[in-house]
Amino acid sequence: MSVLEQTGRRGVLLRVLPAAMYAGRASALVERSVLVYSRIWLMFLSGALEPVLYLLAFQYGFGKLVTEVAGPGGQTMSYVAFVAPALMASSAMNGAVFDSTYNMFFKLRHSKLYDAILSTPMGPFDVAIGEISWAVVRGGIYALGFLGVMSVMGLVHSPWALLLVPVALLISFAFAAIGMASASFLRSTSQFDYIQLVLMPLFLFSTTFYPLSVYPEALQIVVRCFPLYHGVELMRALSVGVFEPSMLGNLAYLLAMAGLGIWASSKRLGHLLLK
Repeated sequence: MSVLEQTGRRGVLLRVLPAAMYAGRASALVERSVLVYSRIWLMFLSGALEPVLYLLAFQYGFGKLVTEVAGPGGQTMSYVAFVAPALMASSAMNGAVFDSTYNMFFKLRHSKLYDAILSTPMGPFDVAIGEISWAVVRGGIYALGFLGVMSVMGLVHSPWALLLVPVALLISFAFAAIGMASASFLRSTSQFDYIQLVLMPLFLFSTTFYPLSVYPEALQIVVRCFPLYHGVELMRALSVGVFEPSMLGNLAYLLAMAGLGIWASSKRLGHLLLK
């Protein structure tokens, strides 16, 4: 088999990116993460617990006070069914950001794992793709578990709800990519407070617990700029099988965010590790 035939089979990126940036071995980093978390599986599962507890609290507590609300397309739905897809989107965001910021920071600044990896044929783009892929896998597992809990609680009313899982993967991908790029600028653990300072308003104000219409018109424009808002809107509509043209805008926003994030994170890793 010729060299050209081998290159063609290994993908377009190998032919487009410089050899020092990408070697087509990002899967090795995913395998490493699987091996590590297989030994601390309890910690892995604990990441899915928080949104499930929120869901139970709304089902048996707050949901008794607020029974029904207007959902996507103006149809009436229970408040718990209204909040559940938003919690799933928040879970995908939080899991991805945790993996791509805290873990990435310690591997980069303290354990020097990436320096060791770059002594192999792998490059910074392999590191970015591998770490983001693992965050997506983790988000996908959490999403499947959360969808299973929603089904058991009778909160799934449309077969289109199965599309919540790929949307959760896209949310994980977008936030992991941006999170990794952001974490590359951090210099100390105390600066992680800045990340929480961003995540908390996103969680509270991205129409997670109430519709966009409750905000004044000026604030609605601000909320529409939040990335989590677009994930919540997509998931909420799919959970009841409603399709609207605005969903294409939600999807385009997340895809653009993922593309920008992976470009920025690979650039930053290349700057930090190859300088």
